[in-house]
Amino acid sequence: MPADPLHRTGTPQRSKMSQPPSGSGASAIEVRRSARRRRTVSAYREGDRTIVLIPARMSEAEEQRWVSVMLDKLAAQESKRVLGDAELTERAERLSAQYFDGRARPNSVRWVTNQNTRWGSCTPAEGSIRLSHRLQGMPEYVVDYVLLHELAHLLVPGHGPRFWRLLEAYPRTERAKGYLEGVVAAERLPHLPAAPGE
Repeated sequence: MPADPLHRTGTPQRSKMSQPPSGSGASAIEVRRSARRRRTVSAYREGDRTIVLIPARMSEAEEQRWVSVMLDKLAAQESKRVLGDAELTERAERLSAQYFDGRARPNSVRWVTNQNTRWGSCTPAEGSIRLSHRLQGMPEYVVDYVLLHELAHLLVPGHGPRFWRLLEAYPRTERAKGYLEGVVAAERLPHLPAAPGE
């Protein structure tokens, strides 16, 4: 339930940061109260924070209840989009067959949470591919591109002309690269405070 990014200007009436319940998937929760918000409660992820927007009149008990409800809702939405490691391995095998004649054969493909400066990595000697958890929930063509990028490293270790020729087979390479560049650029922008009424 992403908030409308066009309405994130101004100052919220009250903003509170707290640690999330275990298993929520975010490192912090920010509750923003608004006098203009009458009934609705919404929440969205912003980097590794979860922003919960609530009416200013809510009691602390209602706030806690709604934060819990919204965290559960976000987690349910995200779990529908996330492939498990087994599905990720199957997808890598399909992509290898489709674009590399099945020549790239990884021994393992898995999500990791310790890659915050790169989208994926590959260790050709082990045949292992790791994708950053930050890709979870991104469009399929973007995840496919990163998988293909790492699969290509099983065939060509560096980023020379041979490597990029392999990736030319995937028709959405440029689009996926543009998407990821946009994500990186957005992460570098200063975060605007919430709009009055949010």
